[in-house]
Amino acid sequence: MHSTPASTPPVSRAAAAILAVLLAACCLCAGLFTAPSARADEWRDKEYWLADSGITKAWEVSKGAGVKVAVIDSGIDAQHPDLKGAVVGGYDASGSGQPDGQKSVGSKPEHGTLVATMLAGRGHQPASASPSPSPSPGAAVPPDGIMGVAPEAQLLSVSTWLGSPNPSGKSDQDQIPEAVRWAVDNGAKVINISLGSTTPQWPQSWDAAFLYAEQKDVVIVAAAGNRVGGNTQVGAPATIPGVLTVAGLDRKNVASVDASSQGISIGVAAPAENLLGGLPGGGYAEWAGTSGSTPIVAGVAALIRSKWPDMSAEQVINRIVSTAKDAGAPGKDPLYGYGILNAEAALKADVPQVSVNPLGTIAEWIRVHRRGNAAPATPVPTATSAPSAAPTLPEATVPAAKAPSQRDSAIGAAVVIGFAVLFVAIIAAAAIQLRRVARNPAVAGEEPDTGVVEGVHPRPDPHVTDRRPS
Repeated sequence: MHSTPASTPPVSRAAAAILAVLLAACCLCAGLFTAPSARADEWRDKEYWLADSGITKAWEVSKGAGVKVAVIDSGIDAQHPDLKGAVVGGYDASGSGQPDGQKSVGSKPEHGTLVATMLAGRGHQPASASPSPSPSPGAAVPPDGIMGVAPEAQLLSVSTWLGSPNPSGKSDQDQIPEAVRWAVDNGAKVINISLGSTTPQWPQSWDAAFLYAEQKDVVIVAAAGNRVGGNTQVGAPATIPGVLTVAGLDRKNVASVDASSQGISIGVAAPAENLLGGLPGGGYAEWAGTSGSTPIVAGVAALIRSKWPDMSAEQVINRIVSTAKDAGAPGKDPLYGYGILNAEAALKADVPQVSVNPLGTIAEWIRVHRRGNAAPATPVPTATSAPSAAPTLPEATVPAAKAPSQRDSAIGAAVVIGFAVLFVAIIAAAAIQLRRVARNPAVAGEEPDTGVVEGVHPRPDPHVTDRRPS
């Protein structure tokens, strides 16, 4: 026999509607706490290498204050928001730029600014951040933009024209040694060279400049080169003895297939894929290559030199390679060198002192290979015993920056908006039910056993548009 459900008192029905409102509020709160935090700056969130390479932990010891790092590259845009106050000097070795080295030149004019922001970017305060007259402790607004590995280091911009014919006529054989000498004479304790070639040989004209840097106790960090750019082997100047050569890793900490090369001169490996950097004019880009791995390691060298100002270049390099996490074949190998960069260990570990650079010395190489004046103009470097592939590209190569993707930040916004729309819909439905209960208590009858309120059907809001990321 079919039975009629017992009527429910109006007070119970109203309580059920109010309960729906409370549940909606709980849903909104849960959504806000579990959804990705809404931030105006998606760039900082993507700098995975800061944590993965132990850099954020290394900042507990040093941020690079008081150390000058020369960036020998295509020039640095010192007006980029993330480099305000970071560039303290410069020089144009190309003959085609500006005297201060801050005009972007060469086949990849953006390259120097990409490198500089990764090395010593300082971020910038959001435009919406209004400083409080009496800020409370811990309430400072975190900066937007790119935070470099050594955000308190000072940069010297040394512009060179590589990769295409130089309007001034100066070749790389002239520019590189001139750039190195200027950097040393103007106080650089670390030199970053994210430029290279597809040949392991270097001109004899470079000998004296790199020997000069070695004698003046300067750490030189150079890129191993990229397979995708034709560098199947490490190219000069990364083959010069004593230079800290950096290979590239993918997101799984495996030697990158495209963004690295191999050779016995490699000292350490660092991230080389899905990198981010600043562009001249204030923009940003995603890019890849050992050109980006190099400033990560050069930044760590700056952190060490800031913490121990009297530490020799040999000791700085030894700290970086001896604390690296071994990868690939046991011990030093031609893909990872001594291993994967560990910035925290490089700044915190107890490292025994060494008397020589573990990566060799240009002084000894010159003594052995430059006897008399009969030396060839382009000698074979230290890696003479290693098999090498024939050079494929005679000119220096640099990776191109890729246009950034906005997908990640759009997804976070969509999640928050979605919870807000759901909350509004439930509130509206509950309000309609309360009003109907007040006017006609009979419409709020309940189905047996379920407790589901009948007659409440949220209607779509015609003013809400589809917010899904395109």
